[in-house]
Amino acid sequence: MLCSTRSGAGFAPMSSPVANKQAPSGEDALIARYFKPLATDPGAFGLVDDAAVLKPSDQEIVVKTDAIVEGVHFLPDDPPDTVARKALRVNLSDLAAKGATPAGFVLTLALRSADDAWLAPFARGLGEDAHAFGCPLLGGDTVSTSGPQMISVAALGHVPAGRMVRRSGARPGDRVMVTGTIGDAILGLDVLKGGEIAKALAADPAAREMLISRYRLPRPRNVLALAIREHASAAMDVSDGLAGDLAKLCTASRVSAVIDTPNVPLSAHAAALVACGVVAIEALLTGGDDYEILCTAPESRCEALIQAGRSAGVPIIPIGTIVAGSDTPRFLDTQGRELSLNRLSYSHF
Repeated sequence: MLCSTRSGAGFAPMSSPVANKQAPSGEDALIARYFKPLATDPGAFGLVDDAAVLKPSDQEIVVKTDAIVEGVHFLPDDPPDTVARKALRVNLSDLAAKGATPAGFVLTLALRSADDAWLAPFARGLGEDAHAFGCPLLGGDTVSTSGPQMISVAALGHVPAGRMVRRSGARPGDRVMVTGTIGDAILGLDVLKGGEIAKALAADPAAREMLISRYRLPRPRNVLALAIREHASAAMDVSDGLAGDLAKLCTASRVSAVIDTPNVPLSAHAAALVACGVVAIEALLTGGDDYEILCTAPESRCEALIQAGRSAGVPIIPIGTIVAGSDTPRFLDTQGRELSLNRLSYSHF
C-alpha cells in the first residue's frame, strides 16, 4: 500500500511527524507531492495507512494486473504522461473485456531516480486518466532500481455476481467480433524506431502521429463494458496480437474459429500500407498492443452488440465464426486460402 518499509520500498505513510520532528524522507515527500492527490477514494485513507478498503456490495470484484517495462512496452524517450496513461489503460482494457466497471487501482513504481521532470508529467497524466475513467488510486509501492523503469498496475473492477465475461464461453456458431482497428500500434512502434514504416510515411506526418498515438495511448473500450456483459458469450482484450489472443480464447472455450481476414478492421493508414506491400497483413494480425476487445456472441445477439458499439462511437466488426474442434484458428484470404502465420502473437519468453 504505497507505504514505506525499513528497506526503503513503498509509498510512505502520510502521517504527522513523530515526536522528534524528524523530516519526512525523500520517498515520503515524493509520494505526498505526486500521488497523495490521486488517492481520492475514501477507502485509500489519503495514503496514510498501509492498506486500503473496498466497501462490500452485492457485486463481485474483478482483479487484473499488468506491468509495463521500459524498453519492452514503452521506449526510454516516450513522454512520461503517456507512459502513465498506458500503464493504467492496458489494465482498464482487460476490465472492459470482462464487462467490469472500474473501482480503483494500486500502483507499483520501480524508478531509477526521483526526477521531478519525469514524475510531474507522469503523475499528471495518471491523475487525469484516473479521473476520466473513474478509477482512483488506492495505494501501491515504490522502489529504486538500477535497471529499466517499471510500472505495474493492479486494477479492480466490479460486476454483478456471476456476470464476469470469461474466455471460456464461446460456442460453435457464435460470431467472432472485434472493436476498433487492428495493427496500428505495431506500425507506430516501427515509426518510433525509424523502420520501414517510418520511411514509407516520411511525407505524411499526420499518419505517423496517428500510428504513434495508437502505440503510446491505448484506447480501452470501457464504454462497452455493459454491452459486452449483456451480449457477449466470451471476451478478452487484444494485447499480444489478434491471432494469438483468439487462439487463447478458443483454447479456453475448447473450440476453434475460422476468420475472414479481409473483414479484420484496419485503419486507412494500415490498409494503405498493406495494399502497397510495405507491410504484410500477417504482421498486423500478430503484432500486439492493440488493446481492442475480441469477443464472441450468438448470432441472435450480434446486432444488439453492433448497435451498442455504434451508439458508443466504437465500431464492432464481425470477422469470423466459432467452429467445433481444437485446431488453431484459421485465417483465410480473399480466395479462401489459409494464411501461413510464422507466429501467432508476441511472447516475452
